[in-house]
Amino acid sequence: MIRRRGFPNADAPLPELISRCVHCGLCLPTCPTFAELGVEMDSPRGRIRLMKNVWDGRLDADSAAFADHMAKCLDCRACETACPSGVSFGKLMEAARSQVLAARRPNLAEALLRRAAFRGLITSPARLALFARFGYLSKRLGARTILRAIGMKRLAELLDLVPEKAPTSAALPARFAAIGTKRGTVALFTGCVMRAAFADTNAATARVLARNGIEVLVPATQTCCGALHAHAGERGGARELAKRNISGLEPLAVDAFIVNAAGCGANLKEYGWLLKDDQEWAERGERFSARVKDASEYLAAVGLAERPGPVRATAAYDDPCHLIHGQKISAQPRALLAAIPELRLVPLAEADWCCGSAGTYNVTQPELAARLGHRKAQHIVRSGAEMVVTANPGCQMQIEAALRREGARVPVVHLMDLLDRAYASR
Repeated sequence: MIRRRGFPNADAPLPELISRCVHCGLCLPTCPTFAELGVEMDSPRGRIRLMKNVWDGRLDADSAAFADHMAKCLDCRACETACPSGVSFGKLMEAARSQVLAARRPNLAEALLRRAAFRGLITSPARLALFARFGYLSKRLGARTILRAIGMKRLAELLDLVPEKAPTSAALPARFAAIGTKRGTVALFTGCVMRAAFADTNAATARVLARNGIEVLVPATQTCCGALHAHAGERGGARELAKRNISGLEPLAVDAFIVNAAGCGANLKEYGWLLKDDQEWAERGERFSARVKDASEYLAAVGLAERPGPVRATAAYDDPCHLIHGQKISAQPRALLAAIPELRLVPLAEADWCCGSAGTYNVTQPELAARLGHRKAQHIVRSGAEMVVTANPGCQMQIEAALRREGARVPVVHLMDLLDRAYASR
C-alpha cells in the first residue's frame, strides 16, 4: 500500500489544491455547517487545515476527529463560489473521505451495508425501484407510527423522506422525435434515483426538449453516474461506473448528454478529474464531460422554439448546490421560469444554501440535515410561495419532508415537470 505521510494511498487530497487556500475566511459566511455549529474545524478552511496536518504528519487519517469533521461536511461547494483563490474544495473533500474509508476500514456490519448499498442497490435500477416502492407502501400503511412505538425512531425519520407521491419507474421509449423543425439530437441520462423513482420527470424532460425541436435518445447503455459513490469515499466504485458510462455513451452521435439531476450532472462533468491518473481513460473522460449539459443549461443555450403556456401560480426557485456551486448554473433555470406566462417568481432567502439533502447526508447526518431542512422550510414559508421549484431529486425529497414537518402544504416540483405542465396547458 502506498502511504502519503498520514494518508494511506495515492487518492489523498493533492497538496497543490490544499496550498491554494490562504485562510482568508471569506468562505465562512457561506458554509452551512459552520453557521449551524460555529466550530472552526467544521468550516472549509478548518477542514483544509486538518488535511494539511495529515500531510505534515501531525494527524492521521484514521483519527476520529478527522473522520468526524470530514463526515459533517455537506460537500455543497458553496465555499468554491465564495473563494477568491479558486480552491476546488469538492475535489479535496471527496479525496479526504476516500482516505478515511481506507484508513479506518469499516467493521463487518458497516462493510456489508456499504456493499449492499453501493454495489447491490444504487447500481441496480430494478432493485432501486423495488426499494422505492417498498418505502412508499410502508409509509402509506403507517409504518412510521409503528416504528416510533417500538423505539425505531431513526427508521421512522427515514420514511419521512419518502415522497407523498407514488414513485414511477416505467421505462421510457428509446427515442422521442423532435416536434417541428429539428434543431439537434441529444441523449438523456436517466440516472439511478431518477429512473427508479422519478421516471415521470425523465419523460417530462424528454417531452420539453422534443417540443423545442430536439430529438431525444434514451440509451440503454448507461448506468449510475457514481456521484453517491464519490461523495462517500468509494472512489474505486465511482471510477468503474464512469468507465462503463463512457464506454456505453461516447460512441453516440449526439450534440450533448442531457442531465436533469444536479448531483449527477456535476459528477459527470468531472469524469476527467476522477480518471486523471489513468492514462487509458483520462482523455476520454475529459471529452465525455465536455458533452454533458444540464437540461436547463442546454435549453437556455439553444433557446425555446415554442413559448410555454400559462401557469397561474406564485413560485420560489431553490438552487440545488451542485447546480449553482458545482456547475455554476443559476441564471438559466430562472430564465426558463420567466418564460412561463403568468408565473410569478418571488425571491427566496438563502436560495443558494444547502437544504440538508447532500447525497446521503440526510441519512448519515440526520440531526444536522434536519436543522438545515428546517431553516430552508422557514424561508420558503416566509416567501409566500405557492410552490417551490428545484432541479434535483434529493432536494425535492428533503424540502418536501421539511415543509411537512412545518405543517406547510407547499408542493415541490422539478423545473422540467413545471415546463412540461406549462406546455401541456397551451
